[in-house]
Amino acid sequence: MDYRYAAAADAPAMAELFAANHYDSLTEQERADQGFVQGGLDVSTLRSMADDGSLLVADDAGRLAGLLGLAAPGSMPSPPPPVQTLLGAQDSLQWQGHSLRATRWLLYGPVVVAAAYRGKGVARGLFTTAIQAASERADVVVAFIELANQASWKVHVDGFGMTPLGEFVIGDRAYGVVGTSARQSAQPGN
Repeated sequence: MDYRYAAAADAPAMAELFAANHYDSLTEQERADQGFVQGGLDVSTLRSMADDGSLLVADDAGRLAGLLGLAAPGSMPSPPPPVQTLLGAQDSLQWQGHSLRATRWLLYGPVVVAAAYRGKGVARGLFTTAIQAASERADVVVAFIELANQASWKVHVDGFGMTPLGEFVIGDRAYGVVGTSARQSAQPGN
């Protein structure tokens, strides 16, 4: 498995993977079993994110196995409501005794793994690659996970050891904010 920065040419495959795992494309049982993503990441948006160096992919000999966003918090020209809320909460969210605003951090997510690759270490490989990629640019990577997405919570908090930092609510959706040090050392896939 090759873990690398996404290229603009990856955008159609990334959009297909994102759409297949979108909340609206899954049954309630599928969402509970495998998790889900939300938001609108189309080919154009994903191409732009790839050009900006804010997407990582897991590439299995030319087949897209997964993707992970890793972006500077202020880099989105039109951040979606959860990102806007997270940016607005930087003073109240703490990492190791300091507000996020006073900390170098990167926004982690979304994370999507293709169905054929689940349970095979791809999410761990993407996570590890993201930490390595972030280590020179940030002290912490921060994600928000919709609390209804227990599969994602289990992977990131229980599995990868991300630390809960707080919560916020938008409409009828509650989100947990989690973070992890960008100073970890590990190899992709371990």
